[in-house]
Amino acid sequence: MNLTRKGFLTGAVAALGLLVLPQLQARDLSSLTFATEAAFPPYNMTTPGGEIVGFEPDMLKEIAKRAGFSYKLVAQSWGGMIPGLLDGKYDAIVDAVSITPKRQETINFTSPYINGGSGFVTNKDSSITSLPGTGTRISLTDEAASKTAIDNIAKIVKGKTIGVQVATIQADFLQKYFGNIATIRTYPGGKDTFFDLDAGRVDMVMAAVPNLTAYVKRSNGNGELTGYTFQNGVLGAGSAIGLRKDDTELQAKLNTAIDSMVKDGTMKALIIKWFGMDLSPKA
Repeated sequence: MNLTRKGFLTGAVAALGLLVLPQLQARDLSSLTFATEAAFPPYNMTTPGGEIVGFEPDMLKEIAKRAGFSYKLVAQSWGGMIPGLLDGKYDAIVDAVSITPKRQETINFTSPYINGGSGFVTNKDSSITSLPGTGTRISLTDEAASKTAIDNIAKIVKGKTIGVQVATIQADFLQKYFGNIATIRTYPGGKDTFFDLDAGRVDMVMAAVPNLTAYVKRSNGNGELTGYTFQNGVLGAGSAIGLRKDDTELQAKLNTAIDSMVKDGTMKALIIKWFGMDLSPKA
């Protein structure tokens, strides 16, 4: 028999197909692992006893009930969150991950489950006592309104130091709009930004509004939520569960549960329980 190069390759591919065939079977979605920072209250936090609690753990419990799977929730540092997902360390991320075009190049998202916007916080000892626009929401897609708001803030933050968690949408926002006039100091964890605000090493902190609200509540009157609340544009279109690109079956499963929770008011109730305000996406 005269085995040609083409015949050899065809046979090899066919044999390889037989070997990998079992891997092409439907993935088992009955038991899943989710990663969270476990240090981003009130979204997620760790009790002294080591239990992960918060809005997202409560939400995930309800999602699992509706979608019919068991799960494990593990702590993962923010900086390694997406790399860990891509490396297969866990099945999904539930950590207030905002949907942005940049992140969508790498991972997929479920339907959004919360949209709180981003803002600023100072404290009574800060060199910045207040910012303009408190209580006003600005969409970065509204060029005229956002330019006016950013220009107003720029006059105050010029030469100041702003704390923000590294690799976040807020860090992207600060670099884009204030990176050339203020010092942007990044930290591995959100709690570190507030620690340095209290210590006077930064003049203010930028983060998600719900996270800022939680800081103000525990600051014993020292913290103040101030300035415009920004959303959309570089700040994304709400937070969702992050997934690998090829996990479309899991995405659909989670979407069904999330969408039903938004529609019947369960999501709103959980958000109000943990944040004291309605930040739920529209049904």
